[in-house]
Order: sequence, then C-alpha cells, then structure tokens
Amino acid sequence: MEDSKIHLSEEQKTLVERLGMTYERSGMTQVASRILGLLLVSEDPDLTFDQLQATLGVSKSAISNSLNFLINTNKIEEISRLGERKRYFRSKVLQWKEEIKKSSSQMTQFTDLLKTVLKQRPGNTLEFNQNLAELIDFMEFMREEMPMLFKKWESRKK
Repeated sequence: MEDSKIHLSEEQKTLVERLGMTYERSGMTQVASRILGLLLVSEDPDLTFDQLQATLGVSKSAISNSLNFLINTNKIEEISRLGERKRYFRSKVLQWKEEIKKSSSQMTQFTDLLKTVLKQRPGNTLEFNQNLAELIDFMEFMREEMPMLFKKWESRKK
C-alpha cells in the first residue's frame, strides 16, 4: 500500500489541507474534502482508490463512502483505462462550464418554487416576504446575466 502513496511536496500537502478545509466549510465531510483537494493538487489528475487511501491515510470504508458521495454529487467522476482493471477518479473541474449551466437550470427551478412559496405566504409577514421577493429577483437577474457573462468572458480570452 505504501507504494501507492503519492509523494507530495510540503507546499502541495498544505494546499490539499487548505482546499480540504474550504470544502469542509461548505458542508462536506473531512475525507471527501481532502479527496477533492488531492485530486486538484496531484500531478496526475486521475488517481486510483489505493492512491487516495495511501496518500490520505484513512480507512477503505472512509474512502469508499466519500467517493460514492462525490460521484453522487457530481464533484468527481470514475474512469477506466484500456487494459487496466483499476478504477480511477478525477475531479469534474474539466466540465466546469457544463456544471455552471446545470446549476443555472437548477436555480431556475428553485426560483420558480420560491415564487410559489411567496404566493402562499401570509400578508402579515411583510419583511420576510420582501426579503424573499428580493432573493427571487436576484436569482432571476443572475439567470438572465449568466449567458452574457459567459460571452464576455469568452471574448476576454481571445
């Protein structure tokens, strides 16, 4: 198992930890957070189960549970390589544009749901209702602006 361990510089280890702590603050478990950090920092973007376990020094069940969570929440993907039996895992950072577009679609659905909530709210909760209406307005603004932001960003890259 020790031969599966990825050798990281001290700077890389610190980055994995900093990324992990950032992901933890967003609600992820410690192990899932460190896996995401390691997949971003590692020289090879595709890591095996054994490499993840050996490098992070946690149990097989913790790695397995975290990988399942990360796959189910669309943060990572499982891949295979021709002629190899091992499973590899990689961050879905490569598909970030698609993920943002998907999030935008989900935001639209959530905004529609919040509109329904606002319609059924009692009229005597004025401040709450105003804040909810403002949130809905902002979410609609973000959805409308997102395509233009992508175009603006694309033109900056040229």
